[in-house]
Amino acid sequence: MKTSSRRRAAIIGGGVIGGGWAARFLLNGWDVAVFDPDPEAERKVREVLANARRSLPALYDILLPAEGQLSFHAQLAECVSNAIWIQESVPERLDMKHRILAELQTYADDNAIIASSTSGFKASELNAQGANAIVAHPFNPVYLLPLVELVGDATLTTQAADILHSIGMFPLTVRKEIDAHIADRLLEAVWRESLWLVSDGIATTEEIDDAIRMGFGLRWAQMGLFETYRIAGGESGMRHFMEQFGPALEWPWTKLMDVPDFTPELVDLIVEQSDAQSGHLPIRDLERQRDDNLIGLLRALKKSGHGAGTVLNTHEKTLIPQNASDASAQPIGGSEGAISSPLVSLPVTFSCQIPNTWTDYNGHMNETHYVEAASRATDRFMELIGADAAYIASGKSFFTVESHVRYLDEARADETLTVRTQVLPTQGKKLHLFHHLSTDADKPVATVETLLLHMDLESRRSCPPESVVAERLATFATAQAQLMMPEGFGRAVGQKP
Repeated sequence: MKTSSRRRAAIIGGGVIGGGWAARFLLNGWDVAVFDPDPEAERKVREVLANARRSLPALYDILLPAEGQLSFHAQLAECVSNAIWIQESVPERLDMKHRILAELQTYADDNAIIASSTSGFKASELNAQGANAIVAHPFNPVYLLPLVELVGDATLTTQAADILHSIGMFPLTVRKEIDAHIADRLLEAVWRESLWLVSDGIATTEEIDDAIRMGFGLRWAQMGLFETYRIAGGESGMRHFMEQFGPALEWPWTKLMDVPDFTPELVDLIVEQSDAQSGHLPIRDLERQRDDNLIGLLRALKKSGHGAGTVLNTHEKTLIPQNASDASAQPIGGSEGAISSPLVSLPVTFSCQIPNTWTDYNGHMNETHYVEAASRATDRFMELIGADAAYIASGKSFFTVESHVRYLDEARADETLTVRTQVLPTQGKKLHLFHHLSTDADKPVATVETLLLHMDLESRRSCPPESVVAERLATFATAQAQLMMPEGFGRAVGQKP
């Protein structure tokens, strides 16, 4: 029997966190094995995976690796066999974790990393009965939020960090063991204060959520706490902020050292207010709303290069574009004159899963983003002919002077959008491209015809391209000159506009 060459992760516990871990590994090309005695575990994991499939790929402007194989196992030993990453995500009970980790230590391969999703226990507590595990504490939804807090043996956490980077996550190694690590201690402070505000009748759950999402929550997403306060100090920065607001720390503003009595009455009050706030929506609908909003925020951060956007940009650079390895060497592909499908023969210059943020009120991709996709395809084609970042830094580039879009069919969120680029007859300073946009099953959805001029960035005047760029462009143009496109794309390639 042929075995998979993909790396294998084992997920122990298929709840919200375990399902998120499974999705994160699976959509990054890993095979994933799941163990959970709950008879509903497979359904729950597959529902989490369905949300992940519509959201995680939408963060990237390039396709993720081919999805791995998902399997469910009744035996723990079978589940962890050949796994190089084992993620324990069972309930937050130390006795249960000790029992599971002892079994994992018995069955796991010697080189496997055993990690726990615990939100509060220290690594030394987890390993008190002989296990050799680390803490790898993620945040929900695991398939979208990049942060993972790592605690434990330095060699193991270093190895773990490399793997987590490879699946687009942000490992944060906690330098000293502490209950609840870093992030949950901050959350605990806000949670305690919020419970007091509700208990004392000062605010409802919705009013507290409004205070966060309409104010400081938006700032924290891009700059965190200290950088936000640095700006609040004005031109004098953090020192002025500390001098101005430091004394307020001695004022009796907080009840953080106390906890309100967790009485049935307080629980009922919070549940009642939470139900009034969003109880009319199913949890899965709320999850999809959350994911869609996170996609928008993360894509904005990706564009600016701030916060979690840096993680996405770094990970995206490690992904391999379709046709990237051979597009420049063989712009047409196939044997001489034997091209049965001209469209497929053109180089793929852009491909991504259409994010929900690209669609409009009709559920279709908005016309703005057809041009955006074509623009990214133009950038990729420029790289293929040598007009890359280094070329631009040397003072030369192509500028778009005209574009013409023809809409042929609908494109929807979650479909894979692929752009293939044809060079139209061109010479001298001009670059004339014809982008063919299609979705799943090569359904034509649009064409974008783009005319560019080669420019000297210092004089801001048009000029002929450097010889190496001109030669590569000529190679593409010559090879594609006789191609005819299939029906559905409006006109034959090579035909004059």
